[in-house]
Amino acid sequence: MPGFDRPFFQAGLAGYSDSAMRRVARALGSPFCVTEAILDRALVEPGWKLDPAELFAADASDLPLAVQLIGSQPAEMAGAAVRVVELARACLGDPATGRLVIDVNLACPVRKVARKRRGGHWLAAPSGAIELLRAVREALPPDLPCTVKLRRGSDDSPAAEADFLRVFEGAYALGYAWATVHARSVEQAYRGPSQWRFLRRLVQAYPDRLIFGSGDIWTAEDIFRMLGWTGVAGVSVARGSIGNPWIFRQAAQLMAGEAPRKPDSREQRRVLTQHLDLALGLKGERAGSRHMRKIAGGYASLHPEGDRVRAAMFRAQTRSDWQAILERWYPG
Repeated sequence: MPGFDRPFFQAGLAGYSDSAMRRVARALGSPFCVTEAILDRALVEPGWKLDPAELFAADASDLPLAVQLIGSQPAEMAGAAVRVVELARACLGDPATGRLVIDVNLACPVRKVARKRRGGHWLAAPSGAIELLRAVREALPPDLPCTVKLRRGSDDSPAAEADFLRVFEGAYALGYAWATVHARSVEQAYRGPSQWRFLRRLVQAYPDRLIFGSGDIWTAEDIFRMLGWTGVAGVSVARGSIGNPWIFRQAAQLMAGEAPRKPDSREQRRVLTQHLDLALGLKGERAGSRHMRKIAGGYASLHPEGDRVRAAMFRAQTRSDWQAILERWYPG
């Protein structure tokens, strides 16, 4: 895919990976990004409000991009995928040029999501999962890539692994370009270590498949540990990138044989200012500040006075509050 030229990328993160976060990640070296999961009904049913700006920047600065969809009904998922293509065409021109991907989320472990037959629910219902995947693939032009996000199974049982493999094999049989596999089960959610050995076995069993890995990536070094030990083709960087977009630059530095460099306070200020401007411009002052408070912990952790900076960020309500934090804690 044009532009996707490094073996790591910004994952889709519910409540985080809006266009502001993605554009900051790209500026620091992520070659590819995934949106947070978009509910199919938000795209196809009247009454749901979805700002296209949440999906697409006004220009090509947020490409290549995977728009991640989540849902329960094949027809609605297919309709949502078609709607994404329509929005992309309206915002950016013809998307069927290798710059846009539709990613199907069959991985979300949140219980209220699974109870509504979405996300990770489908790993325990492989026949339904395959019908969902089929509906999306058949609704789109053949030259527009489709991909799938999975977890290693609904739980640790042999039956769950067998169900996973049915979905995994079914996706490729339908023409899906790749699978990103989180090495925790749905039952695990985010508890306990991810099972990289599962990824290693999967890659060894399917050497002709393009497989990306996810789980327990907190540093640039972790990216290359996963690549080297499991053999995956690329690494999806999720929670480790929240408030730390420098992980992508550091990974690029490692690729170039350089020591990864930590950002000094001047650069932290510059990037935090960019993220603030994008987030507040996208969401407005109050909602944008609320969004940035969720990300604050990651940015603050890089500061020598991290606890005090974090406390100040958690109180920020307005642009002037954020500006005061920058002036107080990030001089220069």
